[in-house]
Amino acid sequence: MIRCACLLAYSPPRFFLKARPGRAARWLHPVFRPRDFSSTSIAKAALPHSPLFDALRRHDPDSTAIVHSRSQRSFTYGSLVHDVADAKDRLSTHIGESLAAKSIAFMVENSYDYVVTLLALLASNARAVPLAPSLPPAELSYLLEHSEVSALVSSAKYDALALKVLKDGGGKPLRHVHIGKLLTGSTIRDDISFDGHVDVTGGIMLYTSGTTARPKGVLLDEEVLMAQANSLIQAWKYSATDRLLHVLPLHHIHGIVNALVTPLFAGSSIEFLFPFTPDAVWRRLAQPFLPDDQPPQHQRAPITFLTAVPTVWARLLQTHQDLPPEVQRAADEAIRRENLRLNISGSAALPVPVKQAWSHLSKGNVLLERFGMTEVGMALSCGLADVDRIDGSVGWPLPTVEARLVDTDTNEVLSKDRSETGTAKERSGEIQLRGPTIFKGYWCDEQATQKAFTSDGWFKTGDIAVQRPVSGTGLGHSAGDPYFILGRESADIIKMGGEKISALEIERELLSLPQIQECAVVALPSETWGQQIAAVMVLSKEGKTAGTNGAAWTAMDMRRALKGRLIAYKIPRRVRVVSEIRRNAMGKVNKRELVASVFDSAKGGGV
Repeated sequence: MIRCACLLAYSPPRFFLKARPGRAARWLHPVFRPRDFSSTSIAKAALPHSPLFDALRRHDPDSTAIVHSRSQRSFTYGSLVHDVADAKDRLSTHIGESLAAKSIAFMVENSYDYVVTLLALLASNARAVPLAPSLPPAELSYLLEHSEVSALVSSAKYDALALKVLKDGGGKPLRHVHIGKLLTGSTIRDDISFDGHVDVTGGIMLYTSGTTARPKGVLLDEEVLMAQANSLIQAWKYSATDRLLHVLPLHHIHGIVNALVTPLFAGSSIEFLFPFTPDAVWRRLAQPFLPDDQPPQHQRAPITFLTAVPTVWARLLQTHQDLPPEVQRAADEAIRRENLRLNISGSAALPVPVKQAWSHLSKGNVLLERFGMTEVGMALSCGLADVDRIDGSVGWPLPTVEARLVDTDTNEVLSKDRSETGTAKERSGEIQLRGPTIFKGYWCDEQATQKAFTSDGWFKTGDIAVQRPVSGTGLGHSAGDPYFILGRESADIIKMGGEKISALEIERELLSLPQIQECAVVALPSETWGQQIAAVMVLSKEGKTAGTNGAAWTAMDMRRALKGRLIAYKIPRRVRVVSEIRRNAMGKVNKRELVASVFDSAKGGGV
């Protein structure tokens, strides 16, 4: 069980800087600049023994670990090991105490500096709390208070935000530590000692997305992190020959575990290209395949691994036609299977039309879908073979993960394979998980932890799914029927007249219509049926003129188009057309907020 740290109020030391002419004097907290120190001062730098740090030490020290795509600055594994040991010592010195079992928050842009900071905190047995700078200051203050941080670390890019949050937070005084940018990696290789061990008091503290409730703290200790990484390496075959293009935010399980910790554990190279812009990604993919006389240098390594959210894949498809002809030809070559060995979509449901369009563009490089969440890392995944990448399915349990479906009304554990029961009736149930990749509990919330686990130790995900037999699949012959996600029980399962209806199923059908660019299906209250189905839609360019006499597409047009695709009672009865559907950084929609902002439930308005 996760236990809270003690709250300690203290006043941080402050250094007074002499005011420049014309400026007021100001107070600043301690500053951490790794490159301000001579090599003699770090001769005793040490890292602990652990699967992660032992792996970093074993990797070829001259192989590339991190690349900044835009600046082309690169850093080797040898530099990374030394810079992490250096940063570990400096952080402890400037925070003024041992970091073991302390929560340390940090705001650093996607970069080598982020990697060094995260690993230094893990090496210190601290609880590393990565913050999303995109969050409003009030939300950041909540996370700082809830995670009981002892210090907030920031890079120059976020110093002003960090100081504002600390000033306006109103909680206990916190230390602020500034880190300087590492423009080059360390050249020292032989003065790092390895002693001690990482324990379960530290790890990475992530927060749930907050789309269905207030964000909850999830501590992933080293044991859980390494179980997740090992499971992914077995399933997706990360290796030292991979070059992963990183286009995701780094406060979420997808960007941190799938695209950072696991490839580092495997010795892969990670190239940061964030924030995501489709043109920049297309050009980076294309560069190794441009003619010799085309800048920039064509010798750059091909991208072999790209994991992203559905909105990223959709934006790449939408902008492909706008590329210059030579870049377009090179990009087409780059995304073929022989070059881009693995393309993965996750964190939200992937529309089948997007998956099919990508397969067509890439000449058969099928997107791999998977299912995961903050508390469990990745839990289910389709297989590497194309026959195991099933439209609409998230596949089978990953190595070491146990999964089952449980009827939420009867608590009956459903069969893993309908062929075993001899029934054709499809039954949905909550996905429940067990195994070494599962977190141990919510931070400072014993009640939520108890509610999240069954009495026999299974984690209740809150996601509803079915298992459907699919002929011809490879993994399916030995792993039971693959899983198909119907949605979050609290947000995506609509209970209407005794039926449980999947909002995601309706969304997939809506997104298959060329007149619709984006959509979200939600439940609204109904006196007659309990709930009724409503849809919020963003029209595509075609949809804006697809109605009668060139007018915009209407709700009636939508209902006609869905006839024959969906049974009548699943077709949305209330519709709103909007210019934008707000999503969080991982492409998820907060449906509660959407209903409140779009539909006037009190008046029963709507089309």
